[in-house]
Amino acid sequence: MGIVRAAAVCLALLLAACGEPVPQARSAYVGDWRAEKMQLVITQEGFVNYVRRHEHGKTTVNAPIQRFDGDNFVVGIGPFSTTFVVSKPPHLDGSAWKMTVDGVELVRNSGPSDFNA
Repeated sequence: MGIVRAAAVCLALLLAACGEPVPQARSAYVGDWRAEKMQLVITQEGFVNYVRRHEHGKTTVNAPIQRFDGDNFVVGIGPFSTTFVVSKPPHLDGSAWKMTVDGVELVRNSGPSDFNA
């Protein structure tokens, strides 16, 4: 009986790890967003690669989007998650797409992503 229970737990964790594709209504969030000390890559498949450099290191998150909550989005696996607070959702400013996340104004990179956490 212990093996069945362990298998069920493993299956639940695997299912929780699967991200959902970004909904069409949120397609503007998809892209390679950058600021001087921050990069946020959101894929159409619903995966986030994030790095923010600090004076004494960096913070990284590599996980699926669990859900959108208003303009914000929650990223993580199972009970381990973090909320990215979006104070200005993606919008066109002149010819550049911008979004403000966790107090940082990001600009969407139009070239290929060279994400390196």
